[in-house]
Amino acid sequence: MLRSDARVREAAGAIGLRYGIDYTDDDAVTALLAERRKALAAEQRRPAAWLGLLTLMAGMFLPFGIPLAPALDAHLFAVLGAAASLTVIGVALLVHARTQWKRTLRHGPVAGYREVLGIARAHGIPLAHIPPWLEGRTTSGGGKGAAPIPTYPPVAPAPEAPAETATAPTATASASVPVPVPPKPWAVSYYEQTADAGGWHDEMGCLLILVGAGGATWAATVGTAAGYAALLLVPLAIWVWLAGRRQGREKEELREEGLKYVKELEAAQAAGARVPELSPQLRALLDDHH
Repeated sequence: MLRSDARVREAAGAIGLRYGIDYTDDDAVTALLAERRKALAAEQRRPAAWLGLLTLMAGMFLPFGIPLAPALDAHLFAVLGAAASLTVIGVALLVHARTQWKRTLRHGPVAGYREVLGIARAHGIPLAHIPPWLEGRTTSGGGKGAAPIPTYPPVAPAPEAPAETATAPTATASASVPVPVPPKPWAVSYYEQTADAGGWHDEMGCLLILVGAGGATWAATVGTAAGYAALLLVPLAIWVWLAGRRQGREKEELREEGLKYVKELEAAQAAGARVPELSPQLRALLDDHH
C-alpha cells in the first residue's frame, strides 16, 4: 500500500525514523500490531478494571438492600455513606484502568502507524482494512474510538511522469498499466446485507419448546384438555431450528466468498491497486479471520 506513492513512502520513512520502526516492512508492522493488541487485551484484564466494576456495582446496589434488611434502618446514614464511598472508589478504579488502556493504545510506534495511515488516506490511497482495536473502537466497529486515525487535508495526485520515446522498453510501458481491482461478487454483496441478520432461531426454538411443555404440564395438572394444544408448538420449534441451521450453512458459504474477496483485494492492493475501503461486515469478517 505505502509503496504505491513515493510521497507516502517518504513520509512513512520520516515517521519511522522518529519511532524507530520501518513502516514499509510488512513483517515489522505485523509484529508491532500483534504485540500491541496483546498488550491492550492484558490491560483490560488487569484487576483495577474488574475490581472497579464490582465496587461500583456494590455501591450502586447497596441502598436497594435496605428494604430487604430492616436492621440497616438504624444505620441508614452509615449505609448510604458506605455506598457513596464504594461508588467513588469504583469510578476511580475504572478511570485509572481506562487511562492505562488509553496510554497503551497510544503507544509510540502504534501512534506513528496511525499517522502513516492518515497520510496514506490524504494522498488518495484507500485503506482496505483498519482493525477496530487500532482506533480504540468496539469490536463491532462502532464509535469514533479513543485514538482515531488522524485526518489530514487531501493531497493532489502526483503528476504523471513524461511519456518516454517510442523506442522505450516494453517493460516500462507495461509497468505503467494500472492494476485492476477485483469486482465485488453478488454473493459478497448479499453477505454484507445478511451478515447481521438471524441468530435468534436457537432461542426461539427453546422458547417454543418451553411453552409447549408448560402448556402440556398445565393441562395434565389442571385437567384442561385445551392445554395440550400447546404441544403443536413443538413441531414449530423443530421447523425453526431447521431453518436456523439452513441459514447458518448459507451464511458460512457466503462468509467464505467474502473472505476470498477480501484476500483478492489485499493482493491487488499489495500490487499497487487503489482498492475501496471495506464495509463494516467485511472488516469484522477479517478481524475474526485474524
